Amino acid sequence: MPQAGTQSRSFFATFRSPDRVSHQRWVICFLLFLATVIAYVDRGVIAYLKNTLETVIPGLNDRTYGIVTAAFTAAYAIGMVVAGGFTDKLGTRKAFAIAIAIWSIAAMLPGAAFSVITFAVAMFLLGLGEAANFPACIKTVAEWFPRRERALATGIFNSGANIGNIVVPIAVPTLVMLVTWRGAFVLTGALGIVWLIFWLIYYRRPEQHRSVSKAELELILSDPPEKLESVPWSHVFPCKETWAFAIAKFLTDPIWWFYLFWIPGYLQSTFHLSLSQSRVPVVLAYSISIVGSIGGGYLSSVMIKRGIGVNVARKTTLLICALLIAPIFATPFVHHLWLVVALLGMATAGHQGWSANLFTLPSDMFPKSAVASVIGIGGMMGAVGGVLFQLGTGQIVYITHSYVTLFIIACLAYPVAFLIIHGISPKLAPARLE
Repeated sequence: MPQAGTQSRSFFATFRSPDRVSHQRWVICFLLFLATVIAYVDRGVIAYLKNTLETVIPGLNDRTYGIVTAAFTAAYAIGMVVAGGFTDKLGTRKAFAIAIAIWSIAAMLPGAAFSVITFAVAMFLLGLGEAANFPACIKTVAEWFPRRERALATGIFNSGANIGNIVVPIAVPTLVMLVTWRGAFVLTGALGIVWLIFWLIYYRRPEQHRSVSKAELELILSDPPEKLESVPWSHVFPCKETWAFAIAKFLTDPIWWFYLFWIPGYLQSTFHLSLSQSRVPVVLAYSISIVGSIGGGYLSSVMIKRGIGVNVARKTTLLICALLIAPIFATPFVHHLWLVVALLGMATAGHQGWSANLFTLPSDMFPKSAVASVIGIGGMMGAVGGVLFQLGTGQIVYITHSYVTLFIIACLAYPVAFLIIHGISPKLAPARLE
């Protein structure tokens, strides 16, 4: 009869067997999801407190608020110039750790702000740090997931943007009541430091991760091997495939910035809602968007698994998302709160489904070693568009007290971007890197 100690060793040996099936790639995806949640909490606090801050910060109004949010997106654009190459060079573990350390500290700084200028400086530093989030996340997905699972993984971590936007209206009014608006900035900023500890302890590349089974590693590495181990940024920049992605980001990212920085204040002002009264409408609008983020990634992944080509699967999903967003133009003409919430929910859901698939295009057309650089270039262009749109939004709202033009632009941006993607890269063929 075997000894108890022998049975115990046999059990644990089986548990650690290289033949067991592990699912560590989804743990990594969950960490990316949490990082994205934290990023959107940190940038969302100021949007939710916009109307409150206008009463306590001298000179803060629609026009200067547009300048403050433009400072964030300008820094985001600057950060995106280097974030992709920085991530490709240092690797996701180090690059992500440095980025979240910077943005967590920056997210606390608005708690010490006392003027429009100091708010703008704090938001500028926050944008610099958060610029690395999506290049690092997309590169991590490219390293940890086979091609057929990447859109779903991207959709899952990208849904963290929606959860972050939901956390803000739930948590911030309570934090303001307990520790004032300054303390709310400090406590939400500290979340990133907690995440950083877990990231440094847990994250390794799949080939180096002790908890990854042989079967899972084979799945992760199941795509055909790539010939290029490194790709200079100068080779990626001129590719037309890079610009198909970058122009689409330039056109559609500003719409998401608009939803993020202006919609809470829009609902509060239009329907005369207090900070606490706007909780449920904002939460509902962003809750609906989770369906789009995960559903958009799931839809194209299912198509690919059923034998539909990547080109058709991605573009069909992008088109569906663009059509889902289209009714947003009617928002200023609707005077019922919950109908407006429904329209905003459809639009944010459509954007997140669009974003999940758009973010996957670089990994469809470029080798893993170039993905973060392409994401960085596209993110930079998206942020440049965001700066222009934030400044324009501030001026339009301040002068006209109307959002009609802005919602029409939000409706048209996606079909235009879709036509440009298809025109530049009709087959989503692999990019030719010289």
